[in-house]
Amino acid sequence: MIETLRNAWRIKELRNKILFTVGILAIYRFGAQVFTPFVNAAEFSLLFEDQLANTALGLVNMMSGGAFSQASIFSLSIQPYINASIIMNLLTVGIPALERLQKEGGEEGRKKIASITRYATVALGLLLGWGQYMMMRQMGVLTDTGFFAGAVIVLTLTAGSAFIMWLGEQVTEFGVGNGISIILFASIVSRGPSMVNSGIALIQQPNGWIQLFVILALAVAAVAFVVYITNAERRIPVQYSKRMVGRKMYGGQSTYLPLKVNMSGVMPVIFASSIVTFPTTIASLISRGASEGIERWFGRESWPYAVVYLLLIIAFSYFYQSIQFNPIEIANNLRQNGGFVPGFRPGKPTSDFIRKVLNRITLFGSLFLGVIAVMPIIMARVMTVGGLAMGGTSLLIVVGVALETVKAIESQMMMRHYKGFLE
Repeated sequence: MIETLRNAWRIKELRNKILFTVGILAIYRFGAQVFTPFVNAAEFSLLFEDQLANTALGLVNMMSGGAFSQASIFSLSIQPYINASIIMNLLTVGIPALERLQKEGGEEGRKKIASITRYATVALGLLLGWGQYMMMRQMGVLTDTGFFAGAVIVLTLTAGSAFIMWLGEQVTEFGVGNGISIILFASIVSRGPSMVNSGIALIQQPNGWIQLFVILALAVAAVAFVVYITNAERRIPVQYSKRMVGRKMYGGQSTYLPLKVNMSGVMPVIFASSIVTFPTTIASLISRGASEGIERWFGRESWPYAVVYLLLIIAFSYFYQSIQFNPIEIANNLRQNGGFVPGFRPGKPTSDFIRKVLNRITLFGSLFLGVIAVMPIIMARVMTVGGLAMGGTSLLIVVGVALETVKAIESQMMMRHYKGFLE
């Protein structure tokens, strides 16, 4: 990865894209330090660490890079955009008009869907911003409880979320990699100093060295496993029949159809982590008591939370696989180009076989994601180490986004250096 970044830095265009991405991330981290008006940020931060750090809102705080606990204008982070994207993906599958717009509308159709997603992001930002305002009001950390102050707080949080969405789009268009994923990566990495402090605090406990060694060993093993599974693929052999075109013979070669074991990448984890925090967020809209009641049986280190989290990761893995890969379309393309899978007739038998293989490897890939995400929750219950429950989620996101970004850089380098195809 270091060699890839070094080679990319030598190319002026890629160097400008990397610098642009770094500049956007600097703006994002600067905005995360700006406090929301009419909020006593210092008091809210203390109350959050005492009462909410080990709840489901701790995951929201982690994904915002600590902006939530600091009552920053970027407190909502990219949560509204992620939830809006989930809703749009589900509606695209369920509503034929949106499905046609996505598949047949071309670039114009994708722009319309992106525009609808932006409006949905603003609407969800208003809802979540109002929820955070109600929570801070119940905690007594507002310097003004009037209508004007409430409107300013909600609109400020919504505008901050919309601005982050715009920053992500700029990175996607003019920078390197997926902008939203890069921003989420930066948010998690920015929590590094607090994780170091947690490790130091753990050492001071009885048997702390042993627990820290176990955690670090499992983290290293998990990173190696994530990299291995992310690059793993199932290769289906494909044979092309010979055919005459004019006076030349074409075809007859053998190749393969690569199917990624973890085809959806880290997106199921990001989506599942956003959905699983919804009960606590909605409860905070109602009352403090309702939020505490949900935390008692659906806390971040509870068994119901772990089970629902695992099921959501599996469900989103299959969902993303279904919208990214169409076995019928692949089988038809093979038949039109004279290709076939040995042992299966072209057409429906081939598509059924591809779908069967795809479902099997998707199950394995989703279980892999789920186990890595849920295992720290089980460890937190056994080892009673606070803050460990979010470790699997952050690890998957950081490693997954890093691998995807490096691949994006490599693909752009390959387009500019034909020599790369021969090495």
